[in-house]
Amino acid sequence: MFLWNMYCKHKEGINYLIFGFLTTLLTLITYYLLTLTILDVQVPLELQLANIISWTIGFLFAYITNRKYVFQSKNDRVTGEFLKFLGSRLFTLILDMAIMYVFVTILKYDNRIIKLISQVIIIVSNYLLSKLIVFGKKK
Repeated sequence: MFLWNMYCKHKEGINYLIFGFLTTLLTLITYYLLTLTILDVQVPLELQLANIISWTIGFLFAYITNRKYVFQSKNDRVTGEFLKFLGSRLFTLILDMAIMYVFVTILKYDNRIIKLISQVIIIVSNYLLSKLIVFGKKK
């Protein structure tokens, strides 16, 4: 009963953590599979291609789960909401790509470690953008 009450009180945050974790896991698995099999992180274009492909898969999963389970959007203007989500996620994709470019391509840090660190920054940014801009409650 206590756990259920805590869940109900913090449902949005808990659901975001769950689905954010799953989105991150999906994104990281896709990225690592691509970079360990067919794309070479030493080639800057291939590093970014792995980033974009993994982002796209995570983006689609995140939109569906954020809309339905996290923010429980009832907005009839799905196209507008989707475009806001896309815009906010494109912003964090560019941030992710910049982090990867600077720390992996220029400074030569391990791409796997930098990708993990970058994802923490991206998760927080995505939550704030989704909460404040995309799925924010209209008064």
